[in-house]
Amino acid sequence: MNYWVQFPVFAGIAALCWVVAAVLQLGRSKHTNTLVVIAAAAGALTMVIFTVNLWQHLERPPMRTLGETRLWYAVFLPLIGVATFLRWKYKWLLNYSLLMAIVFLTINFLNPDTYNKALMPALQSVWFIPHVLVYIFSYALLAASSIVAAYGLYRVYFGGFNRKVIGVANNLVYIGFGFLSLGLLFGCLWAKEAWGHYWTWDPKETWAMLTWLGYLIYIHVRYRHPDKVVWALWVLAVAFIILLICWFGLNYLPSAAQSVHTYSNA
Repeated sequence: MNYWVQFPVFAGIAALCWVVAAVLQLGRSKHTNTLVVIAAAAGALTMVIFTVNLWQHLERPPMRTLGETRLWYAVFLPLIGVATFLRWKYKWLLNYSLLMAIVFLTINFLNPDTYNKALMPALQSVWFIPHVLVYIFSYALLAASSIVAAYGLYRVYFGGFNRKVIGVANNLVYIGFGFLSLGLLFGCLWAKEAWGHYWTWDPKETWAMLTWLGYLIYIHVRYRHPDKVVWALWVLAVAFIILLICWFGLNYLPSAAQSVHTYSNA
């Protein structure tokens, strides 16, 4: 049986939980925040169950295609939103995370993958799972930091800026950058095992390095010029654009034809 046929059920339940979480935020009860967290986490747990079952059905980690990675974003983004909500009580950041998770589920619903159990030889490596997982998690954190940057820039130019915003951005970027660095390291070890070289300046590798440098520049700006908040927010926004190109924009560039990472489209 194609396990994908069950996706609409799980996705529908998860999306309903996240909509409920958003609606509950309108309440004024002292238990509102607890109910919001429960509803948001329940949606994430629903997608965890689907993804784990899909993993068992495929007999391989569902991390080979863009559609499969979108499932992981639908897991990680709500969890990150819940964590930041518990820490800073930012409803807008939680709602962004839930909305993006629903968007990813909708894209998968409209463009279902043809799941198969085959893994090309290059993917049959011990580094496959840690490399992809830490990258997905880092991208989810850095995506959250991007909306913080957008919110901060909006407040800068239209009034009401709160320096607490840059503190949230810092925390998300520092953690995300750590996982991004691990992803690069695991990727190098994987490349050595699969192709005999740690680094070949493949187009995907090049853009991955540019992404890493973009967030390193942000960290440098925050450390060396802590007073230049607007500059830092713009650097963070540009770094996220580079990340998007690395993640899926590269697939539409001519250089992708020479990339050994083209299996990610399959």
